[in-house]
Amino acid sequence: MHIMEGFLPVEHALGWSLASAPFVAWGVHSMHRQLQTRPEQRMLLGISAAFVFVLSALKLPSVTGSCSHPTGVGLGALLFGPLAMVPVGLVVLLFQALLLAHGGVTTLGANLFSLAIVGPFVATALFRLGRRFGLPLAGCVFTAACLGDLSTYLTTSIQLAWAFPDPAGGFLASLAKFGGIFAITQIPLAISEGLLTVLVVNALARFNAEELKRLPLFARQGGGA
Repeated sequence: MHIMEGFLPVEHALGWSLASAPFVAWGVHSMHRQLQTRPEQRMLLGISAAFVFVLSALKLPSVTGSCSHPTGVGLGALLFGPLAMVPVGLVVLLFQALLLAHGGVTTLGANLFSLAIVGPFVATALFRLGRRFGLPLAGCVFTAACLGDLSTYLTTSIQLAWAFPDPAGGFLASLAKFGGIFAITQIPLAISEGLLTVLVVNALARFNAEELKRLPLFARQGGGA
């Protein structure tokens, strides 16, 4: 994740930016509508954004031109839905690119697609699937955050393999190399993020249970994770 500035070919950088743009517009509209309906959730949304910013800034060197780190988007996706994480992710990635030299402006579209689009949508889908099958809330939260994190890195591996196919084995060989290197650092980070997200949800349930129950994904749950 956080592919560095100028690392992707121009056509790939432009293509991922165009692919992300509709989600940004859709996300801004969705978040604006949510906050108009429930303005008291602004602080909780700010906490979710800070969670993404801090976790995604903890980078470990991984594949050349990229790095490994927690994503933090699973928590926000579970609280506000995946669309809200798209504009949040855009602001976080832009600030990190400009202030921390983490990621880049030219690669913003690609980084946004993996971190703030694929990750939140996968996390939300897995949480809903777990609830449908009656799994414990803690298990649903952990699975959503952990696998949402890993889906971000799978997407980044696909992006890098597509841009830089292996001379001998092509796209699939390159994907295996990028994914294999990412896995060394990312699997333990994803597990850690899953556990941390469970702890945060438990804390929210303990200190702000009524507000948590009003959020769509937690409406049927009456207690902590």
